Amino acid sequence: MLTRRLDELLPGTTFRLEGPGEVLVGTLVDVNECEAKVRIATPATSVRFEDRTGNVREFRSCRSQIHFWAPATCVEPISFRPIPKEDFPMSATKTESTRKPAAKATTKKAASAKRTGDAPRAKKAKLQATDKPRANGKPKADTNPKPISALEAAAKVLAEAKGPMNTKEMIDAMAAQGLWKSPGGKTPHATLYSAILREIGTKGKEARFKKTERGKFTSNT
Repeated sequence: MLTRRLDELLPGTTFRLEGPGEVLVGTLVDVNECEAKVRIATPATSVRFEDRTGNVREFRSCRSQIHFWAPATCVEPISFRPIPKEDFPMSATKTESTRKPAAKATTKKAASAKRTGDAPRAKKAKLQATDKPRANGKPKADTNPKPISALEAAAKVLAEAKGPMNTKEMIDAMAAQGLWKSPGGKTPHATLYSAILREIGTKGKEARFKKTERGKFTSNT
């Protein structure tokens, strides 16, 4: 029986763990250097009930439970199936939902300007400001470049690295090169570890990262 640690597996791996008097079957949902999130399938149970007409009906009920285990827990891998993207935290949805009120506020402001008759004048002034040439005839350079994500910064650091790195080393290199700095999180390396594993699990060979050994990655580009 070949066993491996949870932090050596990719999210989406189905595993078996033999315990005293029972065998647990579960799926690795997410893992970082602090904890592993697993979904354990409970045995099916038979449920019987009597409907309104007096007929007895029966069905089998299956459910699963979410648990958090130590990343060093050794299990027996069975199979692998990438976890759909919707099963992960939907940060993109949150970002979109936070932008909607701003869009509504802009629409409300435009409607107010239209009622007061200021919309045509505001539009004309905007066009004049846009068409006004600069003194040197060159467009204004963007002095505030858009910040990149921690995952993009990690990909750049690994692409220039001479060997495999762990996430703590990546965080330090990203800060030293001015690519990305933690906004104040307590364990940014653990968050980055989970994000890299998610990309490897969902994109496979097209992922920008490759796991070389426990806790270390290299560039796959």
